[in-house]
Amino acid sequence: MKFSSTLSAGLALAGMAVAAPLEVRDGKSAAQIIGEIAPNSLTCADASECRTNVQAAPFLIDAMSKYGLKSSGQIAAVLSLTAFESVDYKYKHNISPGRPGQGTSNMQMIDFNVEYAQSIDELKTQVGAIGSTATDDAKNKVLALVTDDKYNFGSGPWFLTTKCPPDVVSGLTAGTDAAFNAYMSCVGVTVTPDRMAYWTRAKAAFGL
Repeated sequence: MKFSSTLSAGLALAGMAVAAPLEVRDGKSAAQIIGEIAPNSLTCADASECRTNVQAAPFLIDAMSKYGLKSSGQIAAVLSLTAFESVDYKYKHNISPGRPGQGTSNMQMIDFNVEYAQSIDELKTQVGAIGSTATDDAKNKVLALVTDDKYNFGSGPWFLTTKCPPDVVSGLTAGTDAAFNAYMSCVGVTVTPDRMAYWTRAKAAFGL
């Protein structure tokens, strides 16, 4: 599976416009790009929790397409955030402090996971049946719905395109540190050196 730069064929994670069939970007596959950003994703010891770069690639490609993220900067930013939050895609549940209902590759809080699940046609009935998320059990039931691979890797693109202002989304096309800082402000986090290390690797992987 190869990354091209647009989503013209519905599959992309890079940034130069090409027509189908998809072209190789600098000889790199999608899995290779993800591996450069999240180097510890090359292996996965607990298949119930983690995914390798190879396993994650097709789901991330589909998610970028579904939520209309087409530029290298946008895709690099989402990959850097989700790789950081999930510890290189090792976790899809919050491990420390073990907060009920928090998870997905974007490590979203329960309220966002409820909204995310409600936005997915296949999950609307199930999340509705769970009802109130006042209990830890209910929170974890919602999380279980959105940590299936086909939804787990879509949470980052969903959050960016539905929770961040349009100028933040469009600003990321520039692939600048300022644009990334604005994105992190939308997420509600500080750009620590650890977060910046992921962003730096993402820029390098996409040639930004």
